[in-house]
Amino acid sequence: MRFDLASFQLKWSGIVFILFGLKDKACQCYEQMLSMNPQNIYALNSLAHLKASMGLRQDAIALYKRASECPGAQAPIFFNLAFLQEEEKDLTSAEQNFRKALEMDSAIDRAWYGLGLVLIQLGQLDEAVAALKQNTKLQPMSPYAWYQLARVYMDRHEPDEALKIIQHLKGFEPKFAAQLERETGLKAS
Repeated sequence: MRFDLASFQLKWSGIVFILFGLKDKACQCYEQMLSMNPQNIYALNSLAHLKASMGLRQDAIALYKRASECPGAQAPIFFNLAFLQEEEKDLTSAEQNFRKALEMDSAIDRAWYGLGLVLIQLGQLDEAVAALKQNTKLQPMSPYAWYQLARVYMDRHEPDEALKIIQHLKGFEPKFAAQLERETGLKAS
């Protein structure tokens, strides 16, 4: 692999433009990099991230899809794609890409959480429980998956399991526990 001075300069110019809040200029740098090499994963990923931050989700999704098809695509690309697809309510695609990210790296706790949320929306509650439990194993002190897990248990008519989670949350996130008590009508001792 040879050193490409033009790409190097464009990459760092893009970074400097981002630091100064000049996202349009940074986009131009990454687009120019892509004109030189349409499979430049760094440029695709950077441009997709910028487009997403500018509220241009469909553009970002298209760029992440391109990046996901490149040789050497890594799990974070699939995670970012799935995250945006979930926001756009393309739940089937989001599920597939969260699963792809997790096949590549099962330690991405946010992918387990995202998968759990997607599965809840798809009505696949048993699978959602499994995904959310995996997230709680990886992030035991984060209340978000615990909260969603309690909600799923209530939807599955398992209030005893939800109550266990409320009690657990009281130990480190009393605000979340109180919110669940209000929403479910359950009271933990």
